[in-house]
Amino acid sequence: MPTNPRICKTLLLSMVLMPFSVRAEESPNAKLSIGFASVDITPRLGTPMAGYYSPRGAEGVHDPLLAKAMVLHDGETKLALVSLDLIKTTDQFVKQARELIAKQTGIPPDHVMIGATHSHTGPIIISESAREDDFGGKSTQAQEYIERLPSWLAEAVKEADKQLRPIQVSMTTGRCEGVAFNRRFHLRNGTVGWNPGKLNPLIVRPAGPVDEDLPILLFTGADGRREAAMVNYSIHLDTVGGTDFSADIPGHLSRMVADAVHPDFFTLYFTACCGDVNHIDVSRGGTQKGHAEATRIGTRLAAATLQSMDDAKPVASIRLGSASRVVPLRSFAVTEADIVAAREILERQRAGSKPAPTFREIVAAYRAIDVEQRGDKPWDAEVQVFAIGNQAAIVSLPGEIFVEIGVSIRQGSPFPLTAVAELANGSLGYIPNRVAYPQGEYEVISARVAEGSGEQLVDAALDILKTLYREEAARP
Repeated sequence: MPTNPRICKTLLLSMVLMPFSVRAEESPNAKLSIGFASVDITPRLGTPMAGYYSPRGAEGVHDPLLAKAMVLHDGETKLALVSLDLIKTTDQFVKQARELIAKQTGIPPDHVMIGATHSHTGPIIISESAREDDFGGKSTQAQEYIERLPSWLAEAVKEADKQLRPIQVSMTTGRCEGVAFNRRFHLRNGTVGWNPGKLNPLIVRPAGPVDEDLPILLFTGADGRREAAMVNYSIHLDTVGGTDFSADIPGHLSRMVADAVHPDFFTLYFTACCGDVNHIDVSRGGTQKGHAEATRIGTRLAAATLQSMDDAKPVASIRLGSASRVVPLRSFAVTEADIVAAREILERQRAGSKPAPTFREIVAAYRAIDVEQRGDKPWDAEVQVFAIGNQAAIVSLPGEIFVEIGVSIRQGSPFPLTAVAELANGSLGYIPNRVAYPQGEYEVISARVAEGSGEQLVDAALDILKTLYREEAARP
């Protein structure tokens, strides 16, 4: 077992793959090797926390934040997937982590996918953002953390790579209903409202859908023991709140599945597209906040995961594929008047002047400043796809992506199972679908990218998915 105290758990896995259909070039003894490892990435107390438009420092640790790594090897190609209990990723620390991973393991940088779960009870993650500068990003603790983070990620991948063993992979798409809700609503005054409040009589209907599908990859050892799963679900991780570090729903989900299967069971969780989806059911009263709520939802997801595992079917081909593309996105158009107003609003906010700016004024102001600083440079969005044969695919997108975009990718994908991970390999903030822009409200007011950006990501993802699928189907 590893001696590094930050290594939380590592699974040694083995089984000869027994596919339900065998291609001519693949023997019944074809193997897919996989290794798993976790590293504790919890910051020290006092570190500024992420997620809101107000400063707060961490006062405790409810449960540890983890970097969870999975390495897959088909004998020729290696892929690494990393899930972080953090608010987001940035292209800068992802680039640094990929370079370290390549140096320490030989896994090419473009064969590494790094996603964040979007926990709002983790540390602030420094990027080129005026908002983060104002709420703790310039602190010594935040600087120290972001400098240390790439090496922790590389440590997790390196440990997972050392534990590669053959294993059987199966797949299924389950369902978890009644825990996720679209947070944008058509109102009786003709507008669209964001989080309009429980039992609000102005609510007519949701302005968008939810995605209650639960894509799962299941990994089983030589003795038939279930060893690990990759789980993907669409729900915003702003359930807990407070000033204690916590992994939120995925932490509860992982612990509960392990309690039901065995203590060493490893769950790799990727947050699916949920920019306009959260856990608030406006049709009923009561408070939905805190660890009790995260436990309730985690329990529901764990139950759906365990039930779905029974329906998992072996993956026929274990050949791994990977491709990525950088899509340049235009900035949201801001005027000189917008920038002047933004500076005045943020000066009032920082000084505590009266009258205080409204929440939406502050959101729009930070967007205007970030867009101005960007200049004419486009926002580079990396769209990455990992594939297992022509049966399962994982797509990554860099931002808080509206659920409609994720659904469009999943429905258009030729792969029987397609998972979509948001906030991966960078974060460009909110990326709404085209319909949402004229409707306005918080996510649109916050969006740094122009209308139509989400649809560009859909087009790129589907093109990559179809190309990988065709290439696999054409192989002899």
